[in-house]
Amino acid sequence: MKLKLGIPKGSLQEASLQLFRRAGFEITVNPRSYFPHIDDEQIECMLIRAQEMARYVEDRVLDAGLTGRDWILENEADVVEVADLVYAKQTLGKVRWVLAAPESSPVQSVKDLEGKVVATELVQVTRRYLEKHGVKAKVEFSWGATEVKPPVLADAIVEVTETGSSLRANGLRIVDTIMESNTKFIASHAAWADAEKRAKMETLVMLLKSAIDAAGKVGLMMNVRREDLDNVLRALPALKRPTISHLSEPEWVAVNTVIEEKTVREIIPRLKAANAQGIVEYPLNKIVM
Repeated sequence: MKLKLGIPKGSLQEASLQLFRRAGFEITVNPRSYFPHIDDEQIECMLIRAQEMARYVEDRVLDAGLTGRDWILENEADVVEVADLVYAKQTLGKVRWVLAAPESSPVQSVKDLEGKVVATELVQVTRRYLEKHGVKAKVEFSWGATEVKPPVLADAIVEVTETGSSLRANGLRIVDTIMESNTKFIASHAAWADAEKRAKMETLVMLLKSAIDAAGKVGLMMNVRREDLDNVLRALPALKRPTISHLSEPEWVAVNTVIEEKTVREIIPRLKAANAQGIVEYPLNKIVM
């Protein structure tokens, strides 16, 4: 059995490769090939632009792939949406497709686009958005650098953003949010109906989600006298209840927990003040819920 898996090429590629690496899969990309090597003999990878992924999965060229909810809707693809994998190019959050216009533009709402020109890569979704609001405007496909097109080549744009910084840098303001999107693991109906391939995909999704869940978190373990345990536990915000283990010396226990990495510098001094000893911080690759 070989699972034909699409890896998004382009802006999401490096974030995807890093995610697979944290999940335990090493994918090696040859810049001259669209078929990267993965250290799993049951998986065969192919680099495909996220914009096209859903179409190739629907047509069964690929068994499964990673792409955005936006491109599934844009292609109106009939695929199985197996799982949400909430990561993006820069962050672990969702992205937004927004309607934006120049700061000096009179466009204040979608209604102001009547008879205007809108540039975007997300053409079909934008057309449906305009139709929903009863607005007739010309929607032009943008091949890239969409932010620089207003006001000369377009009156407004529909563009994807994580932070909005690129829009602001180009003198644009957000008029409306059209949709939120995040990466999804999708499968063809035929592959999902295949018991062997489905089992492989479910395992893969579990590992990818566990790597996402572990991002930004670390483990802490320490030794604590039983008489100090309550004070130590009060100092610990935990993902779930800390694990408490008996040690060879009956008056001592070991405490193991998971916390947000950004809180470590505040929590360790509190633990020390509560008489925790031998405090060890360690990195996490996966958290399996």
